[in-house]
Amino acid sequence: MRSAHTVQQVRDAEAARMAEVPDGALMAQAAAGLAASVAELLGEAYGRRVLLLVGAGNNGGDALYAGALLRGRGCAVEAVLLAPDKAHPGGVAALRAAGGRVVDVADAAPPDVVVDGIVGIGAIGPLRPDAAAAVAAFEGVPMVAVDVPSGVGVDTGEVDGPHVVADVTVTFGTHKVAHLVDPAALACGAVELVDIGLDLPAAAVEALQPADVAALLPRPEPSGHKYSRGVVGLRTGSAQYPGAAVLSVAGASCGLAGMVRYDGAAAADVRRAHPEAVGPGRVQAWVTGCGGGEDAGAALEACLADGVPVVVDADALAALPSELEAPVVLTPHAGELASLLGVDREEVEAAPLRHARDAAWRFDAVVLLKGRHTLVAEPSGRVRANVTGVPWLATAGAGDVLAGVVGALLAAGLEPFDAASVGAWLHGAAARLAGAGGPLVAGDVAAALPVVIGDLLR
Repeated sequence: MRSAHTVQQVRDAEAARMAEVPDGALMAQAAAGLAASVAELLGEAYGRRVLLLVGAGNNGGDALYAGALLRGRGCAVEAVLLAPDKAHPGGVAALRAAGGRVVDVADAAPPDVVVDGIVGIGAIGPLRPDAAAAVAAFEGVPMVAVDVPSGVGVDTGEVDGPHVVADVTVTFGTHKVAHLVDPAALACGAVELVDIGLDLPAAAVEALQPADVAALLPRPEPSGHKYSRGVVGLRTGSAQYPGAAVLSVAGASCGLAGMVRYDGAAAADVRRAHPEAVGPGRVQAWVTGCGGGEDAGAALEACLADGVPVVVDADALAALPSELEAPVVLTPHAGELASLLGVDREEVEAAPLRHARDAAWRFDAVVLLKGRHTLVAEPSGRVRANVTGVPWLATAGAGDVLAGVVGALLAAGLEPFDAASVGAWLHGAAARLAGAGGPLVAGDVAAALPVVIGDLLR
């Protein structure tokens, strides 16, 4: 599991660790990891030019000590002190002792890489004008951020004004929320984690890794049969949107459930595409809303009446009752979630973590907020971020496939939070496999699902 902790959690763990190790040991570890990452980015360190943008406190200290180490590898290292009176004194002395120089922005030699050591994880708000101007002066130069890109919301994943956009972010001890949650995660580039031996509590945000998904996948018992493996039902599609029915059934037919039942207006289209799907009957989970059109409300009401878990997508989201008695997974995109919460879409896109948690609490349901990094939130506030998706997955019908996969996982016995987060992971991984770095359509994603699942099970 990739875990992302809050600032307070990290500070508490760092304080406990510093009580156990010699003074300065944690900063030395951090600086060594940072220097190694910068050197790797440069390829050949000797003779390359490194510029440090240094603010106050320990974040700047990490950058300065890393600069001293890079100077020892043959780099020419210069530092711009944005808060000279508050710069880490030991770090400044170490850099100068190693032959590094302190310069003004205007006097800096053209660098090969810039290290963002402006502010650390405790800072709040965007860059101040002087820091923003210093960053802008080196636009186009590869940027390595220390811990988090300066100016982003560390605990929220939000950005509100000027901030660093890094090519690489080197973080220490654990990931932070900003590394997993957009829009801040967009500013992080590739994130590299340096272990400094922290003992950390349960994470604020998690991201499943392949081993986690493999452990959660349902497996048939030796004596199992199609009914014991779970039956998923779909009331999806309409005369206007029969393709949504076909694609949602394709997702549900990934092999994780023992049987797929279809009960909707596009039965003829579904039977042609998926002869293994059968008609109405008892199920362990429902999927509804995908392309449901005017009939989505009635279909949702019928699904909820069964009392089994329900995946509610697309058109059915607008028909949600004020109280939900069955376990439910809501699968909105930003615009749909905005409508549910009565806010503008731009507000959801600017603060997806906050709005996903709000919706999960308000509707007492698991909320899967689709996006570049899809978020899955449960009413308790627990969140998982999915990082397997690819930009090409933003294509018509992909959400229908996802709803079907989540429904199959629910029918097979997974709890809603696990079903939603595993489904999002599989969906993104299948898109990566199907597209191979290029374009894809929703049907390609559905076809790749059994391959991804098979690889995990092996």
